[in-house]
Amino acid sequence: MAERERNIVGFVGATGGAGTTRTVVEVAAALAADGRRTCVVDAAFATQGLGDYVAGRLEPDVTALVTDERAADLAEGLVDLNIAEVAGRVAILPAHAPFERLARAKRVEAAQALETRIESAAAQFDHVLLDVPPVAANQAVAAVTVADSVAIVTPATERGAAATQRTHERLADVGVDAALVVSTRGTLETADVGIPATAQTDVTEPTGHGTDGGFADAIDQVAAAATGAELTPIDDGGVLQTVGEYVGR
Repeated sequence: MAERERNIVGFVGATGGAGTTRTVVEVAAALAADGRRTCVVDAAFATQGLGDYVAGRLEPDVTALVTDERAADLAEGLVDLNIAEVAGRVAILPAHAPFERLARAKRVEAAQALETRIESAAAQFDHVLLDVPPVAANQAVAAVTVADSVAIVTPATERGAAATQRTHERLADVGVDAALVVSTRGTLETADVGIPATAQTDVTEPTGHGTDGGFADAIDQVAAAATGAELTPIDDGGVLQTVGEYVGR
């Protein structure tokens, strides 16, 4: 990996339902299609959207690894995302927990443990992507401060524009600057990259290379801009097929 590439990237939702989880998974799959090993860490403990992409028991989940099972190896919580015809790997560390543990996972000491888990993942993977909710809790602050780079994900609406400004201000409050703004379901004037909506209905897993060039090209742009990676072009119009139309996470 080139020295200029950014290992840990936080994708922060400017507002609920921005499509942050979808964006993170799509970008991870694009990087995997380029032969890279990518870990996706769920810091959106309340919505737990990453769990929708994997099946079976999710134990220990990320909240357990930062509370009751801090001595457990990171690998015990990782679940590989099955993506056809890619040379790389996407491993997900999802949140899937009862309310009591979710509450404890938001404490300061758990947030510190989350930083340690993220740094451990960074030592094992080419890229670590963080699914971060609006910055209003300890784990979100931990995620954005440990990241090498932060991208704001926002819907291409007036509400999204206002939420983006608010997110810039909250990030500044914790000493973080956003390097990238990504709008979903269209192009926002203040966004660096706009991801168009798609007509696909499968919202649970990436399905490999496809023909939705506009969407795939936008995901490639986000992956390159967020990580600094130079992705190898693919002749079919992009690195990754859409996994479905954006839905709120």
